[in-house]
Amino acid sequence: MTVTKRWLWAIAVGFLSVIGQGSLAWGASLHGRWDIVSIQGSDVVPGGVASAMANDGSLITLTGSGTFVAPKSSGTPHAVTGGGTWETRGFLGVGAASGTYSVTALVHFEPAPGTLPLVNDLVGDADEASAGLLVLRIAYSDGSQGILVVSCRLESFDTDAVFEGITASKGFVDFWRNFPIRGSNRTLFHVRQ
Repeated sequence: MTVTKRWLWAIAVGFLSVIGQGSLAWGASLHGRWDIVSIQGSDVVPGGVASAMANDGSLITLTGSGTFVAPKSSGTPHAVTGGGTWETRGFLGVGAASGTYSVTALVHFEPAPGTLPLVNDLVGDADEASAGLLVLRIAYSDGSQGILVVSCRLESFDTDAVFEGITASKGFVDFWRNFPIRGSNRTLFHVRQ
């Protein structure tokens, strides 16, 4: 084999290996959507609210939705979008504030087993509905930063370790206690490969 043919052969093998790795990387991602939802009768619809409580009894209440691309196993998270509204209220409604927030980064997504109960999924494709745990970095409109944890537990997922709803931090305050109010704190993921 001449030097020119060896170089062409090496370039061809290198090119094919890059194409193959690109295909594997594309197939190794989960494309998801997250929503804080509302249940109206037997319909699951976007536009719900979710709340969590801090140590002093103050509440944060959020709306929101967004999309993400997460690696199936180890790897770097990819694109993320989304946001919604926030409102905080101190104990007994003292010190209320509100605004919007936007998602700035995907920290982690872990899908969980389970199927959607017998409801009409008006948010996305019911075949793509998924339980799971999503951790996002967020930026609040007042300049503070935080973490949003979205947890979805579908009815057939039989464990008390998983909660339904959200927890969040805002600045140095951690709203760590999931706190459903009048049917709130419903979340849903739609995930495809």
